[in-house]
Amino acid sequence: MFKMDKNKIAANLPVIFMGIGAVLLAANMAVTSAMAQGSVRRGSGTDTPAPAKRPAAAPKPETVQSAPSLTAADTGPARPLNPPVDKRPMAEKFWLTADWYERGQIESVANYQTISRKITYRNPNDNTEVTALLVRPKKAGRYPGLLLSHGRRGFDPLVARRLAARGLVVLLPDLYGARFLANYPVEHLPATEADFDAGVDALLNQPDVAGDKICIGGLSRGGYYALKSAVSFGRQNKQVACYIGYYPHWQNPAAPEPDQVYRYASEVDKLTIPTLIFIGELEQYQRRRSIETGVLAMKAAGRDVRLIIYPAVGRGFDFKAPHLRTFADDLAAKDASRRAAAFIKRHLTPEQKQ
Repeated sequence: MFKMDKNKIAANLPVIFMGIGAVLLAANMAVTSAMAQGSVRRGSGTDTPAPAKRPAAAPKPETVQSAPSLTAADTGPARPLNPPVDKRPMAEKFWLTADWYERGQIESVANYQTISRKITYRNPNDNTEVTALLVRPKKAGRYPGLLLSHGRRGFDPLVARRLAARGLVVLLPDLYGARFLANYPVEHLPATEADFDAGVDALLNQPDVAGDKICIGGLSRGGYYALKSAVSFGRQNKQVACYIGYYPHWQNPAAPEPDQVYRYASEVDKLTIPTLIFIGELEQYQRRRSIETGVLAMKAAGRDVRLIIYPAVGRGFDFKAPHLRTFADDLAAKDASRRAAAFIKRHLTPEQKQ
């Protein structure tokens, strides 16, 4: 067996250790270089050479799948982070004017102190007496007229008073009181339609009213009364020049449930006078569907119709009680009052026509 003198080994230990260190250093440098070039992979505690990469085979078309997009919310889509934008042409943004946007000029709004009085008139069909409230500006003179119907909740002069304060003579019949009906009726009494329609002549006969035509309108179910007067009673383009509706019930209240949800009243297709509708974006589904579908049909037929949808409000934005009102409710109610009055004056007052 090969033997080395212990003294010689001890004397050569520094040289031996230097050689071992050089070998380890060279090996470490080689591994580091290989890892940087991706030819070495990490194993469980050991660096091992990576297998040679083969070109990936092209996937078959039928097996290609798009990766699902990641969302922060696990509950699914939610309201977008960015506010909505309207990229329609400026000509379609009727509410936006250069006087306001560029020069800061806000349109002035007519404000009148109002007075009111009760009048009565009769339905010529059955001689039913109808009591109505006539509200007008306190300032002497004659003003454009509006026959307005309350909704299913019953007689309430609030909206009539606001529109009169814009410079109108407003007649508000008490349709349920005339027939001794309770508020919020489920069933619809057709005779009340003629009770409302008789108000057209009653208003035109008032000395307060300017001109030989008026406009008609209503809130909720009252919008159906006004629709029937214009179309079924033949008032449009004769005694009646325009129609306004606050979230109108555009379906016969006695119609079957599917019609209430999926169809609008057939009279809408025959409504030819200028029409202005106000609703909130949170309106009940069945009402909003019939209104929007009806408006689309009118537009397709070339009718003069405009639908205003107020954001963040539902039905009743105009009369909701003060302790329940939101900021959006009040903005919508004020804007609707101003727009309704301007619309009526434009179609009843010659000098205001555009």
